[in-house]
Amino acid sequence: MSDLDSLFASNKQWAEKIKEQDPSFFSNLAQQQTPEYLWIGCSDSRVPANQIVDLAPGELFVHRNVANVVIHTDMNCMTVLNFAVEFLKVKHVIVTGHYGCGGVKAALENRKLGLIDYWLRNIRDVYYNNKEIMDQISAPDARIDRLCELNVMQQMNNVARTNIIQNAWARGQELSVHGWIYDIHDGIIRKLMEPICSTEQLPEQYRLY
Repeated sequence: MSDLDSLFASNKQWAEKIKEQDPSFFSNLAQQQTPEYLWIGCSDSRVPANQIVDLAPGELFVHRNVANVVIHTDMNCMTVLNFAVEFLKVKHVIVTGHYGCGGVKAALENRKLGLIDYWLRNIRDVYYNNKEIMDQISAPDARIDRLCELNVMQQMNNVARTNIIQNAWARGQELSVHGWIYDIHDGIIRKLMEPICSTEQLPEQYRLY
């Protein structure tokens, strides 16, 4: 059996197991999705969004990229955010990074990797904007982990500063933006900041209303 054949076999076993537990699961799931959460996370294979928070299919809308970066010119991310907020009416947008992130490590070490260097430039900006904090940390692993945290907080703010989020607040939609970090060593998620729930929590220069 090839590696791909094993995936098909595993899928069949998984589907049969779900149907044994709940015969109507897939028919109900096919009707519509009504998640309350949008998860913006890292593409790292060790950070599976649904499993980490123990949510079933249909309960978590997910966007993932290298190092959980939110860039206002990234139409992929902005489209996901727009769909989740305006059409699915999610109540929570959760930016979740993880300690030991390879993308953050590459940005911190200023490694030359090719096309991804353009993407990681955004994390290097996070580093330089927080250089005073970073320079107080000498241990290499601690520096990476602190930059992972700072990156999440920056991307969380980037989400809140979009017109997508601020338009939702302006029309009275219940919506919060969160910044979390996942520890791959113990499987625990930790909150890095209090959620941003209104335009009033943003610096004045980023408020659209």
